[in-house]
Order: sequence, then C-alpha cells, then structure tokens
Amino acid sequence: MKKLPASHLPRRVLVTAALALAAAGAQAADGDTLKKIKETGVISLGHRESSIPFSYTDGKEVMGYSQDIMMMIVDKVKADLKMPNLQVKLTPITSQNRIPLVQNGTIDIECGSTTNNLERQKQVAFSNSIFIYGIRMLTKKDSGVKSLDDLKNKNVVTTAGTTGERLLVKMNGEKAMNMNLISTKDHGQSFLILETGRAAAFVMDEPLLYGERTKAKNANDWVVAGEPLQVENYACMFRKDDASFKALADGVVADLQKSGRAEKLYNKWFMQPVPPRGINLNYPLSDDMKALFASPNDKAFQ
Repeated sequence: MKKLPASHLPRRVLVTAALALAAAGAQAADGDTLKKIKETGVISLGHRESSIPFSYTDGKEVMGYSQDIMMMIVDKVKADLKMPNLQVKLTPITSQNRIPLVQNGTIDIECGSTTNNLERQKQVAFSNSIFIYGIRMLTKKDSGVKSLDDLKNKNVVTTAGTTGERLLVKMNGEKAMNMNLISTKDHGQSFLILETGRAAAFVMDEPLLYGERTKAKNANDWVVAGEPLQVENYACMFRKDDASFKALADGVVADLQKSGRAEKLYNKWFMQPVPPRGINLNYPLSDDMKALFASPNDKAFQ
C-alpha cells in the first residue's frame, strides 16, 4: 500500500509521532557517549600540552597524573563494551576551547586540570573529583612579593580561560589593585613571561605552579607564595545528561581512591622525579586530598 506523505496525515497522527520521537530522544540521551563509542569504534580524548604534572606532552607522548586516570577510564570502557581493540584518539586542547570541544562532540572526555564549578556544570558534566588545591602565585624568591596585596601596580601573568584569570580580574576591580594583567594561551607561555622578567608573579592553580617551576633553569630561584585566592577541585569532564558514562567514570575514580592506588599514583607524579627533566615537585598529599580519597565525591567548591 502506498504511504501518504506527511502533509496528508491526520494532525493527531503527526502529534502522536512527534511525541514518540521526543520520548525516544530522551531515552537515547542516557548513554549516548557509550553508544557513540560502540558505533564508531573510537573514543576521543582531550589532553593538555603543558599542565605538568597532570596532562602534558614531551613532544612524543602524552603523560601525567590526570592522563593516567583517563586511561583507566578508557580501559573500563573497553572492558564494558567488550572492545579490547578500541581506537583511542588524542586531541590537544586549551583552557579556552576545552568546553566547546566536549559540547560539540569532538572529544568524549577530558581529564587534565579542569575545575568543576557550578557555572561550568550548566555546560558540561564532571566526574568525581581527582584533585583539590588552592589558587596561589609563583614568584622569584627575591621579588619581594609575599602576599596578594604585594601585586598592586605590578605586571601579573595568568592563563586565559581559567578561574585564576576570572578571580584576578575581579580582585583588580574590587580592590583597585591597578595590576597589569597578562593572559596567555597556556601555562607554559605564562611561566615564560614570568621567567623572562615581564611579570612579577604567575597566578594559577598551586600544583600547576609547582609543575611549571620544574621548567626553570634553577627551580630553587622560585617560590609558590601567598594565601589561596580560592580552593577548588579538578575532575574529568564530559557531556551533560549522560548518566551511564558518568557512572562509569565515577566508579573508576572511586575505586582508584578507596583502594589506596590513588595515593600511589599521587606519589608517582608529585613526590618522585617526573619527565621531561626528572625534577621532583615535592608536593605532599594534603589533608583535603586524604579526605577525598577516603570519601570520593563530585562536589563543586564554587
């Protein structure tokens, strides 16, 4: 029997069909990432290029604390989907483009140095936290900069698209600091601005400052100083409204932390020499991190 074109169907039938399609779309929203991976045979990962020691590259290999966690999530995806030969695609990202690349499907997940906060939760979803830290500053030992108040009338560098940048802009306006704020595309460029004397301080996430200090000609010339601007937490980031994928990622992180393996992973990247120069960050596990490992959660601090 010949089918009628849609324009000739009764209105009630069209409405019923539209509702059915909407319901199917709502059901498909749960688990879209795993479905996409299953159908394409590819999982797409976003990685940073200079977020030492979380996610960075030496020009040949992507490595780091967060990268190791992301690859554990990949292994779980391979096991659950029974796809041992799943293709892994790596895409370099920046602080500015990471959220759009998750939203438009270019990458399925990113584990680097991305803060989980309430504002970002409107755009993307986050796993259980993988790191808790404060935003502080890196400066030369003999710079005379001891606290945030000492940054008044000085050149201060940070990385564009970060919460550190947002907080500096806010502080500059509210406290009339008259800082000359310099924003760069990544942490490596920010440290270069600092090391070459074009800024008095580099304001960023504390562990990243310890990581950048390893690049210095003499790491002992530099010190992480000042009271924290804010306490925040990193998590892996993926698309919103995907309960199945979030449950998988959360489960991997929780098992890692509660089993004791997370502390071993922490020691590998923060208490031992790391590539590329074999320098030890000497960044001991904090009380906040110990509490997180004991009780994994996806709470946003801000």
